[in-house]
Amino acid sequence: MMKSNTGYIAAIARGHNAGVCLMKDGEIVFSIEEERLSRHKYDGGPYASMVKILEYTDKIDYLIIAHTQNLNETAGKVDFTGDDVYTGLARKLGLIDRKANIYEHPQVIDFSHMHHRLHAACAFYRSGFETATAVIVDGAGTFIPMQIGNEQVTGWETETSFKCSYPNNFDTIHKHIGLRGPTAGSIIDTEENDSKYKVVVSDRAGIVKVYEAVTQYCGFSSIEAGKTMGLFPYGNPNKNIPDLFDSTSIVPLSNRNVIIPTYPNAAVVNQDMFDELKESDADDVTTLQNRRDLAYACQTQTQKAVADLIRKSVEITGDKNVVLSGGYGLNCVANYYYLEELKGEGINLYVEPVSNDAGTAMGAAMMFYKSLEQSTDAFPRTDNLYLGPIYNYSKNDIISLTKKFQAEIKDATHDTLVDLITTKNIVAVFQGASENGPRALGNRSLMFDPTYQDGKDFVNEIKHREYFRPFAGSILEEDVHEWFDLRGMESSPTMMYAVNCQPGIEEKIPAIIHVDGTCRIQTVNREQNPHYYDIIKAFKERTGTPIVFNTSFNLGGEPLAETLEDALWTLQQSDIEYLYLPEYNKLITLSNN
Repeated sequence: MMKSNTGYIAAIARGHNAGVCLMKDGEIVFSIEEERLSRHKYDGGPYASMVKILEYTDKIDYLIIAHTQNLNETAGKVDFTGDDVYTGLARKLGLIDRKANIYEHPQVIDFSHMHHRLHAACAFYRSGFETATAVIVDGAGTFIPMQIGNEQVTGWETETSFKCSYPNNFDTIHKHIGLRGPTAGSIIDTEENDSKYKVVVSDRAGIVKVYEAVTQYCGFSSIEAGKTMGLFPYGNPNKNIPDLFDSTSIVPLSNRNVIIPTYPNAAVVNQDMFDELKESDADDVTTLQNRRDLAYACQTQTQKAVADLIRKSVEITGDKNVVLSGGYGLNCVANYYYLEELKGEGINLYVEPVSNDAGTAMGAAMMFYKSLEQSTDAFPRTDNLYLGPIYNYSKNDIISLTKKFQAEIKDATHDTLVDLITTKNIVAVFQGASENGPRALGNRSLMFDPTYQDGKDFVNEIKHREYFRPFAGSILEEDVHEWFDLRGMESSPTMMYAVNCQPGIEEKIPAIIHVDGTCRIQTVNREQNPHYYDIIKAFKERTGTPIVFNTSFNLGGEPLAETLEDALWTLQQSDIEYLYLPEYNKLITLSNN
């Protein structure tokens, strides 16, 4: 694929999972979430990420701003001058022309009204497909003013499907718009970009909102859906729990007697619907079987709803290349389910690993680049998520930081790391560019020996996580099929699937096998990550096991470590003592815990 000289495009995602993607001439320079720099989980307003641009260029050619609401109405204003805060910050940093009209800056483009389309763009452009059906399953996307009868209301897009083609064609084929108040569900014909499509307007919760409602009822923040996913295998089918969905049109519609939407916030469970979900005074409601059973119902019913939505979307477009994104795309249990459920239907599935809102920054950058270039050449398929900034620490930098944290530093090799983890030590690994998206893939990871029987409980306690949450594994790509059933996939480099282990494997690596016999895995080859591959290979040569316990380099409720200083701070706040820097062959020990 030839690259055009389109200059620097900086695209920002404003909301939770805020971040910046910087692109030059069609190549991503870096992509990062704000929380990694600000150290505040789910931080909005990517100001620190915008400042990071200055480390790569002092000028950008375009600033693309993405969100769910219009920029000028919701972004806030700079005092006195009145320009929006993002244009204002770019102006003050000198990234755009300081002298241009601050109210109509030609370099600033507002993509805030196309949230689901940007999810689709990220997935489509990274999939390698030349055409595709995009299925977006999200919480509450673009805010959509509507008139129902004589009443002006606001709706929120929850599920949308597109027919995608190059250079930048994303034709909507259907959309579900959820309303807060009780309004009879209806199907409305409308037009967009000269393309007829169906809109379902209802007072029902979308698929993600159903998941958020159950997540809250299980005692978590609505945005912590991964915890419900971890809890679901502890549940069972329960005939006393009614169906969470009671109607299907183009999209599944939730049972409003059970799930009550409160758009744009999470929905809530109607506990008065049946005795099984009455309130409890238990200190930890995840120990209650009714919560576990509800988590089970939520996982199994929502993943079926998404599979049905994929089928209906393919039926409309006729295109069996499918890309999946939006918040539900991070559900690695569901992603594995689709491989079995859709088997034999000829569907080629790509699940975007940056399915959260941070991916909309990448989608915006790539979409705008294609709008400038106007080439039908496809971006190549990429599984590379090592897209964060590069930190070139000098020897003096490292020494200075170790002194600051009163740590010791010494020479080390991969064998040194293996010595430590095989004697029940957690070792943090810090190298290269940080991973974009929520998965740790060996550059900001905590490593441990997966063969320890109590390994899950041991690491959960160290990380201050709930007892039921499982851990992932990183395995040599050439060994994966002997250990796990990938349901037809050749590899799983982005850790987007919780897969079944092969017979006899569970007892070999009990620390990373969940209660349902699955493990979220990352396959690793030497080209993708040479240091990490060599570490796992050294572990295999020592133990015969080609897989290591891998979890994100953070503590519960904290963002992943981004800088070396973040890494040392994390050790200081925990019982983790060792930090390995494979690029420098150094081991840092912080034993003052």
